[in-house]
Amino acid sequence: MKQLKAALPELVAIEELAMVATRWGHAAELANVEGFPIHAVRFGSGERDQPTLLVTAGVHGLERIGTHVAIAFLKSLVARLAWDELLHEALTRARIIVVPLLNPLGMALGQRANGWGVDLMRNAPEPAQFGTPLIGGHRLSPRLPWYMGHHEGGMELESATLVRFVETEIFPAPLAIALDLHSGFGLIDRLWYPYARTREPPPDFARIEALSQLLDATLPNHVYKMEQTARVYTIRGDLWDYLYDRKRAVGGGVLLPITLEMGSWSWVRKNPLQLFSGAGRFNPIKPHRHRRTLRRHLPLLDFLLHAVISHRAWLPR
Repeated sequence: MKQLKAALPELVAIEELAMVATRWGHAAELANVEGFPIHAVRFGSGERDQPTLLVTAGVHGLERIGTHVAIAFLKSLVARLAWDELLHEALTRARIIVVPLLNPLGMALGQRANGWGVDLMRNAPEPAQFGTPLIGGHRLSPRLPWYMGHHEGGMELESATLVRFVETEIFPAPLAIALDLHSGFGLIDRLWYPYARTREPPPDFARIEALSQLLDATLPNHVYKMEQTARVYTIRGDLWDYLYDRKRAVGGGVLLPITLEMGSWSWVRKNPLQLFSGAGRFNPIKPHRHRRTLRRHLPLLDFLLHAVISHRAWLPR
């Protein structure tokens, strides 16, 4: 286990940042998976009924770059809070919560799934009946990727931790935007929104469309394609579908979950040799491309924070 922890510098960086962040916010250990903690760092109002930006990453252990982007965002926040009076003022009216590594054991093992072979993003307790074969989730074997879990209705510790945390900390917000950081699909960066299980548009489609138009107007040269997940493939047990529907059933506010799917094949195309390593298929290997990726998405995160704080100005009712 010590050797595994030594192979996870991301966890060391997260714990160091969490300690520093307590000067302006709050850090907590949400769960512990075989000695690997899952951390959450919160900035801003202590009241849960405030607009909230939630950033999550590391759901798939191979996709280290998502956790690296979350860490870069945390570093930027900590640095700005040391001098940025406007950010302090903004955080009196909103909250930022970062869960930078949901699947630490999977990342330490260098695999997509958690330590028991379960794909956490296909581990919702109420899966759809159908999905794209294999890639959409299956119960054939944990030796195959996209394995949903051992039995219907049960969740892995990591998935259950995220669900409980979102229900407790995010559901009370009048508006919450959850950005989940992934990599590994296509040549471009996509912003995926529910539903993943069906091509039927979500009930909040008008609000998602308003956010998309706001992004186009605010960052006119952005690099993202915003689309419904199911337009690409369908997923049977998508966690964000489950949480989106749960929030609508509870009522009282709006949850807009978005997945940033960084187009890892753009890195492979420029450096084909990295295709032959597991990490290389999902992460930028060249140092300059890695740094560029960390810079690339900070404007999006800043935009989403401002959109959350000022939601009354653009969110359709």
